[in-house]
Amino acid sequence: MSQHLSEQEIIRREKLAKMQAAGIDAYPAPLYPVSHYSTDIKDHFSEENKEDFANVCVAGRIMSINDKGKVFFIKVQDSKGLIQLYVKRDEICPEEDKSFWDNVVKHGLDLGDFIGATGYVFITKTGETSIHTQTLTLLAKSLKPLPVVKRDEEGNAYDEVTDPEFRYRQRYADLIINPAVKDTFIKRTKLINTIREFLNEQGALEVDTPVLQSIPGGAAARPFITHHNALDIPLYLRIANELYLKRLIVGGFDFVYEFSRNFRNEGMDRTHNPEFTVLEWYTAYKDYFWMMTTTEQLFEKIALALHGTTDVPVGDKTISFKAPFKRISIHDAIKENTGIDVSDKDEAGLRDVCKQLNIAVPNNIGKGKLIDEIFGATSEHTYIQPTFIIDYPVEMSPLTKKHRSKAGLVERFELMVNGKEIANAYTELNDPIDQRLRFEEQAKLMERGDDEAMFIDHDFLRALEYGMPPTSGIGIGIDRLCMLMTNNASIQDVLLFPQMRPEKLTTE
Repeated sequence: MSQHLSEQEIIRREKLAKMQAAGIDAYPAPLYPVSHYSTDIKDHFSEENKEDFANVCVAGRIMSINDKGKVFFIKVQDSKGLIQLYVKRDEICPEEDKSFWDNVVKHGLDLGDFIGATGYVFITKTGETSIHTQTLTLLAKSLKPLPVVKRDEEGNAYDEVTDPEFRYRQRYADLIINPAVKDTFIKRTKLINTIREFLNEQGALEVDTPVLQSIPGGAAARPFITHHNALDIPLYLRIANELYLKRLIVGGFDFVYEFSRNFRNEGMDRTHNPEFTVLEWYTAYKDYFWMMTTTEQLFEKIALALHGTTDVPVGDKTISFKAPFKRISIHDAIKENTGIDVSDKDEAGLRDVCKQLNIAVPNNIGKGKLIDEIFGATSEHTYIQPTFIIDYPVEMSPLTKKHRSKAGLVERFELMVNGKEIANAYTELNDPIDQRLRFEEQAKLMERGDDEAMFIDHDFLRALEYGMPPTSGIGIGIDRLCMLMTNNASIQDVLLFPQMRPEKLTTE
């Protein structure tokens, strides 16, 4: 991070010093009585109702300045959009005191400064809805210039700043100069609120579970490890909240959910960030068939809330979230895409398949991971329209109930959309003896060197021994879902502050 001041930064500091010498406070007390936003004015003002806009107060950041001598046209950006100010020297400054005009308006204002204005709304000769300014207040001086984004007369941006290093590291500046970025995060919040409304209407209870855990359970992933000084024990940042939510089902809640901030110490790419958000919910007396139907209903509702239609543009494709979605078993999916039936193959047979398909796999993973590798390499990317991949081998799903009619399989689905997993759901395993055996198999994989195998959670086993009713649960990747619903190809574009390497400090 550089501490070197550019020429523009030096000039801005000099302007600030002149203002302060003239007795002008460039950072006044924060209370400013905003009455209207830019869109309120532009969407509703007319000559017929101009009396309703005879005394407005707005505030925002300066995005352009047009100096006409004794008149300035200033475009101000608030949290909803842009509005133009018409500023005339003789109306905002008394004749005997032009200090404010000279030190602030004429020679002190820069792009990026925050100002407030009061006045009345009118339409200029060029047809632009504007505020005839009667008072102008400097609210905060900007000491760092914004990257310049050029706009045409219609307000369309070109020459936009697209450098991801700048945009992700300085998200605050990215939000200022790229309105579409701000819209993405408004839609993200709307997406989450739509989900919350959907679940609340069905009687679900939103809960919080621990982020610091003594055992990183509920998923197969490599955790982050920390240390608690007072207890002198290692703790893990959660990789999933599943086992805690199931404890609540044991405790008597029928329907619980949580937007869980999870952490996995794994690779980073366009669909993975070490810190991410997952929605999980668990419902007693339901199975994975009910969960598929409910998931379809939810995704339809989200698409309609954000787009007004179930057809959502994603890159050069249109994805339909209109139910029902396709359903196919993982074995049939692999066969559909490779012509190879892996349903009856043991570990050695699966390794032979990997060799045949040129899929490199480590020696320390078992049958379940091998099938997962084959599916990921040959099939996952082919499912563009929403598709439930169902009925996984038991080795792949240590927390899932065995299939009621198909030996060796479990009642599980993953929802694939645009070639990526968006949701993962089970009919939950509630047999404590079977669950213990599954955990022990995971422990054997850990001994073989699989650092993503699950730990044995003895307290969770104890909870199951008290009895857990038949239950269905699901996890939905909120970040990937947001990517889909906002037509963004990178997870970094839907995270306000994605993980990045620290900047190197330079003093040149």
